Amino acid sequence: MRAVTRAELAPTTYAQEIRATGLQVRAGRKRLAVDGLDLSLGTGVHGLLGPNGAGKTTLIRALATVLRPAGGELELLGETVRGPGEYRALRRRIGYLPQEFGYYKRFTVREFVEYMAWLKEVPAAEIPAATQRAVERVGLADRADDRMKALSGGMVRRAGVAQAIVNDPAVLLLDEPTVGLDPAQRLRLRELLQELGTEACVVVSTHLVEDVAAACTDVLLFAEGRLVFQGTPDALAEAGGPEHEGDSPLERGYSALLVDPARRTRGAW
Repeated sequence: MRAVTRAELAPTTYAQEIRATGLQVRAGRKRLAVDGLDLSLGTGVHGLLGPNGAGKTTLIRALATVLRPAGGELELLGETVRGPGEYRALRRRIGYLPQEFGYYKRFTVREFVEYMAWLKEVPAAEIPAATQRAVERVGLADRADDRMKALSGGMVRRAGVAQAIVNDPAVLLLDEPTVGLDPAQRLRLRELLQELGTEACVVVSTHLVEDVAAACTDVLLFAEGRLVFQGTPDALAEAGGPEHEGDSPLERGYSALLVDPARRTRGAW
């Protein structure tokens, strides 16, 4: 019998959990919704901002291995992504909340999260504890045995976050997670994102600039399928001025970068 070294017991880590080079992804058969993206993301909370139609959801779906890259390279957790359906082991380490997700309305919250844990191949003996932990983290412990059809829209969204984190993912992808949440629930979600970002690579697509400022370590600004800014929330705020639209420095910086290409060189790339 051979002794097992400390290095062999340590979890596998990566310099960057997400890496893209010249990435192209199509929305439909013709339009390139992501065009020539170079990106490198590690542990932390990364806010993905941009107007409607910018390509945010398409990018999130590609990172979730739902969409096949049309060109360039995409690497997740050290594995090159070439198309859907080939990454069973990889998907065990990814958490994904789409804008709209399906569920059986007669399932309770607990049954829904347990079912998703089973789909993600969480070991059967670990599913009950993993489910309870996920439900508690999104503040639904007191509604865990209520049917999904009895929940409000915000509670359904929180159940969606629970299924995304039930497998303790190394990469967590959330598309508009704060939709339908009241102010108190949004504050709790921000706290949860900050907690998750200490150990995982979290990508949050949102149209709410204040959520980015409160929860994210850096900001990715997307426009017309391209990355036009990557930097800290403070750097985004500095990109704008009083002449730009917005009620806060972050909103004015967001507006400035979208309307004035010359300003897009600002910030930490």
